[in-house]
Amino acid sequence: MSIIVDAGGLSCPQPVLLMLNKIKEIQKGEIIIKVDTDTSKENVSRAAQSQGWDVADIQKHETGYTLTIKKE
Repeated sequence: MSIIVDAGGLSCPQPVLLMLNKIKEIQKGEIIIKVDTDTSKENVSRAAQSQGWDVADIQKHETGYTLTIKKE
């Protein structure tokens, strides 16, 4: 089961902080993060990778991006 973090409408660093809190909570699995800017997409991707998570997928939408990160 995926956990969804909706950070749409939030400016950095809030999307990164929300994702990092969720990473600490679950330790491994799959998290879907919704963001609405290129900057948030890049920052969330970098932060996830720095914590040992893989960016499995990035989907572009009219309103932003959906990133899927995973850790076994």
